Amino acid sequence: MSNIVEKKQSEFSRAEPFRVAVIGSGNWGTTVAKIIAENTNERPEEFVRDVNMWVYEEDIEGRKLTDIINEEHENVKYLPGVKLPKNLHATPDLLAVASPADILVFNVPHQFLSRILQQLKGKIKPTARAISCLKGLNVEKNSCQLLSTQIENELNIHCGVLSGANLAPEIARECWSETTIAYVKPKDYRGKYDDVTPFTIKHLFHRPAYFHVQVIEDIAGASLGGALKNVIALAVGFVDGLNWGDNAKGAIIRLGLREMIHFGHTYFPGAKSYTLTCESAGAADLITSCAGGRNFKVGREIAATGKPAEQVEAELLNGQSAQGIITAAEVYEFLSSKGDLNSYPLLITVYLILKGERSAECIPEYFNKTEDVKHWED
Repeated sequence: MSNIVEKKQSEFSRAEPFRVAVIGSGNWGTTVAKIIAENTNERPEEFVRDVNMWVYEEDIEGRKLTDIINEEHENVKYLPGVKLPKNLHATPDLLAVASPADILVFNVPHQFLSRILQQLKGKIKPTARAISCLKGLNVEKNSCQLLSTQIENELNIHCGVLSGANLAPEIARECWSETTIAYVKPKDYRGKYDDVTPFTIKHLFHRPAYFHVQVIEDIAGASLGGALKNVIALAVGFVDGLNWGDNAKGAIIRLGLREMIHFGHTYFPGAKSYTLTCESAGAADLITSCAGGRNFKVGREIAATGKPAEQVEAELLNGQSAQGIITAAEVYEFLSSKGDLNSYPLLITVYLILKGERSAECIPEYFNKTEDVKHWED
């Protein structure tokens, strides 16, 4: 399915509107929650108006972050200056947010996902559906798993993926952009009323004025694009920090896309090259992240200052994470277990630079190794 055709709102009325919960409240989590709350407010026949957002509680100048969000309708720490809908409610109680929900939208740093899923196991509706906005991979021993698959396996629910060229501050300001959602209506519905369909998902996220949603079926391709582009963005940041110019950055992006496609074909055969080259979740996300995302900024600062990755992340990101740092380590661990390091010289070089085992100035040396990599068939 490459596109979702609009239908009249009345055709989507249901006896029991879907209740939506957002798990996570960083800048992207809050931005997505804003979009969702705007749509639920406009579609009461399809969704419960009130949207609950789980917030990891923090104190901000003597006040609880949840109180600030609920009273001032602004996430002053992670999305300052952006007014949030009044039907969006922040709470620090994870189970209170998730247990009654029909649609769970996950948007937390992926290193915290396992802990959250353990708390939710057996505590959510068996008919619930999920969308993962996370960008990363779950690596254990010699296996590599999509985060949407991890959610499905842990919670025994169907999970789709949202991924695309989505810099949160721009979308929060309602600058026009697009995204990709990979979702297929499952065949195992166990409920009394209608199931969550691709139409439902598009209605939940699509904002005609500023956030265009394209629904596809390639969950693997959309997931891999979102995960691996963060590692490539670090590499482009290294090059920018060294002032090597736009030609060098273009070369890094080209090789990065090539390695992303090869990784998908090798370890996730269902991933389609088309998704990685022609959808927002692929090349568009890669280009945007390499132009100004947080991983690019961290990579640039590492190369320019010589500071360790963890220090730069802490200094630049105000408590947020550069997911590429974690993903680079996970990809290295996985490829090492498969004896396949030599097939991915750029991905591996990024990891070695982050570990301090190589300097960013050595990128051309490892770049030349691509000449020794056999031709990759599409």
